[in-house]
Amino acid sequence: MTKWGQAAAAAFQFLSRFPVNANIDYSPTLFRQSVKFYPLVGAAIGLVVWGGAAGFTYLLPPLPAAVLTLILWVGLTGGLHLDGWMDTADGILSYRSREQMLDIMKDSRVGAMGVLASTLLLMLKLSLIYSLLINGLNYLGLLLLPLIWSRWFMVHAMATWPMARGKDGLAGKFNGLDKGQIWATLLIAIVLSGVAASIAPLIYMDNHSLMIALLGFITLPLAAWGAGTWLARRLNATLGGLTGDTYGALNELLEVVALLMLVLLHNHM
Repeated sequence: MTKWGQAAAAAFQFLSRFPVNANIDYSPTLFRQSVKFYPLVGAAIGLVVWGGAAGFTYLLPPLPAAVLTLILWVGLTGGLHLDGWMDTADGILSYRSREQMLDIMKDSRVGAMGVLASTLLLMLKLSLIYSLLINGLNYLGLLLLPLIWSRWFMVHAMATWPMARGKDGLAGKFNGLDKGQIWATLLIAIVLSGVAASIAPLIYMDNHSLMIALLGFITLPLAAWGAGTWLARRLNATLGGLTGDTYGALNELLEVVALLMLVLLHNHM
């Protein structure tokens, strides 16, 4: 397998539950090389979720269809990012010292704050998916964008903010990303978003679909960048850097923010 093939396979094995049967010798170098494919993993998950949402909506009323869509969404990630969201909530909302917060986040057990945070997040995500489904499937091609840009921002965060535990822990495996990998990740995210945003106008061939797609292509990345930057700065100020758990928390927040933007665009255009 080529170096790029190994990096892509590593990204899919790490971030998803797609059956990628490849024997890979994981190393910090391979972890760093794999990040450029994170938006591609997001697009692949989004494509399956989109197809699932279309099928569920055809067979069922919108609410159970939305629930099954969310189950599929979480299942394809193995709950990886949701686990980071819960661990981060347990640590940050404990209001302890920095060292104690990091210790709490490392603990595999989930506390009350983690349960509350995950419940509220999933309720909000479910309501947003439901809102999109009851308005029809015309713009569900844009459903790929939240998954693409949330994963792009994780790479941006790795390169922008320091590691709270230095080279220790999962985050330390990504320490030292070079600019080439960062720019490659951004380019892949832009190309994938352009393809996703063009799906609805190509199918429905009307000006309204084109306007929604264009605004989604522009506003969703900006919303993800703005919300992600705000949270990453807060986490950095509190923890003295970011961790693997906080990358997952960032991903979860940005998926919800981007979904919210989609609902706003659909309801006000």
